[in-house]
Order: sequence, then C-alpha cells, then structure tokens
Amino acid sequence: PKAARRRAVFLMPRFRLTIEYNGRPYVGWQRQKNGFSVQEAVEVALRTFCGEDVTLFGAGRTDAGVHATGQVAHVDLARDWKPDTVRDALNAYLREEGGVAILAAERVPDTFDARFSARKRHYLYRILNRRPPPTVLKGQVWWVWKPLDVDAMDRAAKRLLGTHDFNTFRSAHCQAKNPVRTMERLNVVRGPGDEVHIHASAQSFLHNQIRSFAGSLKLVGEHRWTEADLVDALESRDRKRCGPVAPPDGLYLSRVDYLSLIHISEPTRPERI
Repeated sequence: PKAARRRAVFLMPRFRLTIEYNGRPYVGWQRQKNGFSVQEAVEVALRTFCGEDVTLFGAGRTDAGVHATGQVAHVDLARDWKPDTVRDALNAYLREEGGVAILAAERVPDTFDARFSARKRHYLYRILNRRPPPTVLKGQVWWVWKPLDVDAMDRAAKRLLGTHDFNTFRSAHCQAKNPVRTMERLNVVRGPGDEVHIHASAQSFLHNQIRSFAGSLKLVGEHRWTEADLVDALESRDRKRCGPVAPPDGLYLSRVDYLSLIHISEPTRPERI
C-alpha cells in the first residue's frame, strides 16, 4: 500500500563494545537460569542507561570462571549516542558490579556481527608454576607446583597446529556438529615471573578445547606424557584419551580479529528508507 511505502523506517544504530571481565563471580558469558552472567550484567547496565530492553551479542561464549581482556559484543540502540558516552555511562553502572568494564565503544555498520564477522579469536592460558600457592593471583591462574618443561610442552603443542579432528579435546557436552578445527597458533612460553603461558589462535574453537589442550600439555611438561602420547591422543579421536581438563581460572579471551570496518565515530541522523 502507498501508506506503507511512505512510512519512514529508522535503522537502529549499532555499537561494538570491547569488554574486559573477571569471570569468577559469573556463570559465564551467556545469560542462564542458574545465576548471573556477564551478558546479563551489561544488558542491565544498558537498560539502566538508555531505558531499553536490548540483547547483547558476543563473539564468544566463555564458561563460568573464564576471564576476558578483549571480548567483543554488539548491540543496537534506539538513539545514536556518542560512543564515549556509551562507554562511560555503562562503566558508571557496571562499577558496582566490580567485575566488568567496557574498554571501548564504537559505532559500526549494521552489517557488523560480533560473532559471525569474527575472523580469528585469540586466547591466553596462564599457569603459575611454582611451589607456593597463589594469593594475589588466586582465581586468575592455574597453580601447578611441579616444575614444567616448557620446551617440551611447546614442541608437543606444535603437533596440534593445522586442521585436525579435535574430538579428543572437547567437552562431552560440546554442541558443535563438526569437531574439525584449524589451529593457527598454539605455543607455550615462559611468562613473567613464575608463569607459563599458552597462546592459542583460530577462527573458532570447540567447547573446552583450550582447557583440554592445557591439561594434556601439562602432562607433557611433567614428563608423564611424551610428544607421541599427545599425538596418539589426538589421532584416537576419543574424549577418554584426553588429559585432565584444566580449570577455567587461567583462561582469557584476549582478542577477536575482524576485517577492516568503517567505524562511525559521531552520531548521525538516522537514515530513512
């Protein structure tokens, strides 16, 4: 009808948020019935800020206790706020939570999707490798008191690079239909102080994949597994052959990569179609 064609349609401005959080107090990124999630914490702050019930879409669904220094999410708002206003207002409301902070807010085209536009995800797993237990870092690292052979762990990790069926190294509850993934980076290095860092990069990961890697590589570092044992576990495609799954404490979603986007930094008048 002519009336419908004359009706103005306003596109809702889309914002990309870069988020940091301590995962200990939360049931994970995704909204759940059994507790408070990071997604819900930000959505509550958004509702308080702009009076809208909105849905936040994240790049990765981190588990309970997993942290992030570079989680990315997008949200559509009715008003075209200045990005710095969105960031600062949300942080003012999130400050009471104490576990979540918005590092940056950007206006992006409505074709941007935090999850489906992602080209690569980067994770860090932190192991505290010393005899005394952690105090300040409790809940932020995996404490392993036995000495680890980092060079052996790194050599073994290289055998997991490339495209493989990673069924061995995923949760029994993983919902992915295909266990094949391509590991673009997996290395083990000495971190600052007494830390050992595992760096992992890929377009996507299976549920518990990095924590499964970390637990199996720990066995290599303790000389309980050889490099060949790790390869045999991989090739078995049997979850029972996986080493112990490392705790969530040491896992961080550190960065998400996207193709170059045209960022809209200042409010613009809504388009009419």
